[in-house]
Amino acid sequence: MAFTAKDVQALRQLTGVGMMDAKKALEENDGNMEAAVQWLRVHGKASAAKRAEREASEGAVAVVRDGNVAAIAELRCETDFVAKSEDFVSLVDEIAARVAAEGEGATQQFSDRIEGLLTTLKENISLGRVYRLEAGADEVIETYNHYQSGRGVNAVAVVVKGASQEVAHEIAVHIAFTKPAYLTRDEIPAEEVEAERKVVEEISRNEGKPEAALPKIIEGRLNGWFKDRVLVEQPYVKDEKQTIAQFLGSATITAYAQAFIGR
Repeated sequence: MAFTAKDVQALRQLTGVGMMDAKKALEENDGNMEAAVQWLRVHGKASAAKRAEREASEGAVAVVRDGNVAAIAELRCETDFVAKSEDFVSLVDEIAARVAAEGEGATQQFSDRIEGLLTTLKENISLGRVYRLEAGADEVIETYNHYQSGRGVNAVAVVVKGASQEVAHEIAVHIAFTKPAYLTRDEIPAEEVEAERKVVEEISRNEGKPEAALPKIIEGRLNGWFKDRVLVEQPYVKDEKQTIAQFLGSATITAYAQAFIGR
């Protein structure tokens, strides 16, 4: 399997080893990243390679809005001590700002600095999710970030067409609270819906529901499942008597992105 310079950079970020070691590991393992990590452990690079196995469940997120553009960046680490450090927070802020200005490809400029943190802090540090949204004609873009211990932990960007900035802000806050997985139910993969349908059908049958009533019961439970995951079908957090779609009225959500620590 062939590998690229980007693969070498990724392995360096993952393990903290030097460029030549990373290249050698990939060469010896036909470009297989997981096998390369194990190879580094076997060949005396265990202290660095072991960092790749530790869970990076902490971190910080940043969101930047610049005119009609917004960007989100996530930097992952192992402990909240590192996540709330000044160097860590300032780096993720800078990454988000650069992505807003130049595009998602700008993250490549930060490879060496991320590697430097990985080496000095001796934690599994890596770049996480990165998003860039742009508002078009008749659209507004809004952002929100929830802060904890001086670092962002729940960043949202949303583009709304035909609405005010205030409405877009309400939607951004709602997204932060509910963490929807999809904008509309049409975005959910068919196999995921079918798998859930089978689960709720089995549950309903095990409860002894009448056969004639099963289709209606299954659809009702599926609709509840959609409401948990689909943004426009969720009850609005400030007024659960109406859905997000009803709150928006004639306005529509064009796009949204979210990154939060713990997922």
